[in-house]
Amino acid sequence: MFLVILDSAMANLAGPTIRTSLGLTAAELTVVVDAYLVAFAGLLLLGGRLADVLGGRRVFLTGMVVYLAASVLCAAATTGPMLIAGRIGQGIGAAVVLPAALSLMLNIYSSAAERTRALGIWGAVAGFGSLVGVLLGGTLTEWLGWQSVFLTPVPFGVIGALVVWRSVPSVPGRPGTFDALGALTITVGITALTLGTVFAADAGWAAPGTIIGLAVGVVSLGAFVIVERSSAHPLVPLRVFRRRPVVTANLVVMVIGGTLTSLFFFLPQYQQDMLGMSPLATGMAQLPLAGMIIVGSAAAPVLTQRLGLARALPVALAVLLAGFLWLVLDPTTTGFSAGLLGAFLLIGTGLGLSLVTATAMGVRDSADGESGLLSGLINAAQQVGGAVGLAALAGLAIGAAGPHGDIAFTTAFLGAAVLILIALALSLVLSIRTRSTPVTANVH
Repeated sequence: MFLVILDSAMANLAGPTIRTSLGLTAAELTVVVDAYLVAFAGLLLLGGRLADVLGGRRVFLTGMVVYLAASVLCAAATTGPMLIAGRIGQGIGAAVVLPAALSLMLNIYSSAAERTRALGIWGAVAGFGSLVGVLLGGTLTEWLGWQSVFLTPVPFGVIGALVVWRSVPSVPGRPGTFDALGALTITVGITALTLGTVFAADAGWAAPGTIIGLAVGVVSLGAFVIVERSSAHPLVPLRVFRRRPVVTANLVVMVIGGTLTSLFFFLPQYQQDMLGMSPLATGMAQLPLAGMIIVGSAAAPVLTQRLGLARALPVALAVLLAGFLWLVLDPTTTGFSAGLLGAFLLIGTGLGLSLVTATAMGVRDSADGESGLLSGLINAAQQVGGAVGLAALAGLAIGAAGPHGDIAFTTAFLGAAVLILIALALSLVLSIRTRSTPVTANVH
């Protein structure tokens, strides 16, 4: 988790420099980011299921090899298409390694209370990866060039693979027929849907690529539902969608994913292009935001213990919404300011609280053989939301800038605030429906 977040944070900080070095437009830089997200989102459910069927440790180590090899390819890229190919490889590796890692953790800690605490640590590690990423990303980009941000995670990945290989117990897979047709239809469906949205951001909703992508996505997802209903060993047993907390958690995480990905795509460009900050200063300014993600993640289990998951989630999202509204209204025009600091502190706290709380709601009650499935679902929801949310907000922000503009950052941040408002409304529906349930039922 640390590795994936570290790499993403550093790549975002290097985005403006990559764009200048390779001669990319704002829309083309969006494609570079979305290429990773599309591959990640499209294969996450397959990666989670592989962890259940083949065993988490074996799948983890295989995914790590793919991820690190693709990172080296990114560092060697000399053109936009070459970098996109490397980012696709990173997305494939991350789609395998991340749900396998979460599956291993859920198998080690079996009770709901243990899982909530473990997920708090998981979220704090993600925040720490973001903290180190924004610090190293700006520093390395300014001193050693953007290629260094893709090489730096390699030793971390090697160390992580060695630790897992030597110390994490091997969890045996669950033998059975693998749902190849289900894997094919869901992968094609998610990939086509996100690609269609990416095309829409660049070429418009009436473009052939957009229409074909969305149509193939809808048809494939419909075929997936039909396949899963008749499969003896479904990739995603449809019964999991009868659990209201699982559905709510995945929808909320999807919306948060769109907001999170868009924020860290737009923010470095806003700070460097509009506020005149260097890559190093940009990274340093984001340290409070990343630090508060750690604090929020660590505080999430305490908030859940006090209020229960269904009531804690709206509180977390309200904090996040307040931070984005502050960012939209902030009058800063140059450098860093107390106003930006306040917005960053609230956004970081809200992200840590909401992601851990929503993830716990979606995965902590998994039964035997479901940890990889539910881990894949929650991660896929975040990455699908990230790919679709970024494409949609980038399309709005680039379009709002007009023919002589580049990115309308106020439009981008306001769109992110609207997404969080939608997530808050979803969480309130669940909270209202469970208001008569004792808090202890949600904790234990």
